[in-house]
Amino acid sequence: MRSRIKTTLAMVLVIPIAGVSVRSALAQAAPPSAGAPSAQAAGDSKPLPFEIEGGYTYLMANEPPGSCNCFGMQGGNGTFAWAIKDSGFAAVGDVVVVNASAIAGTGYDLTVVAVTGGLRYRLPGKKMRIQPYGQALFGVAHLSGTGAQYPNPEARNAGAAFAMNAGGGVDVAVNRRFSVRIVEADLLLTNFDNLASGRQYNLRLGVGAVFHF
Repeated sequence: MRSRIKTTLAMVLVIPIAGVSVRSALAQAAPPSAGAPSAQAAGDSKPLPFEIEGGYTYLMANEPPGSCNCFGMQGGNGTFAWAIKDSGFAAVGDVVVVNASAIAGTGYDLTVVAVTGGLRYRLPGKKMRIQPYGQALFGVAHLSGTGAQYPNPEARNAGAAFAMNAGGGVDVAVNRRFSVRIVEADLLLTNFDNLASGRQYNLRLGVGAVFHF
């Protein structure tokens, strides 16, 4: 009788322990459910913190004195951005170089270099395929060429003048490390002394390739 009681108690204790062990082993072997993304997938959807962009720039400029003696300038730009954690903001540095020959029918040539830095904002969180952004950058601009030499009035502060680059654009993600900047449109404000307003409102348009790392 005692032997049967001991056997029964042993079975009562061993069976639940064995069941827990089997369930634990099955849980570890089972693949993750379709509705629960893996840690790697979640990491892949998070934007990378740095980007470098290079592209083509067209500038509708009005550097000559007076109202809109507008003319087109062409060139390129390079941009570096560093995302500030997950805030949606990024610190940005930008360099643009554009040139025009025979500006406004005068026969003069002109080159504008603008170096600016500031903040950019795009919606934070998961990286989206379509990524609009806005930015405000401040710095200096430099003029060179025959259009910036005496007796032209731009020569007064052609070496360095205040510049502001404000606007935005749209990036389209190809994959996690590469995007295409399908458009960027900015107001490039410069304060070159032209014996008139002393202020130039230039429309800047561009496209480019963006590398994330």
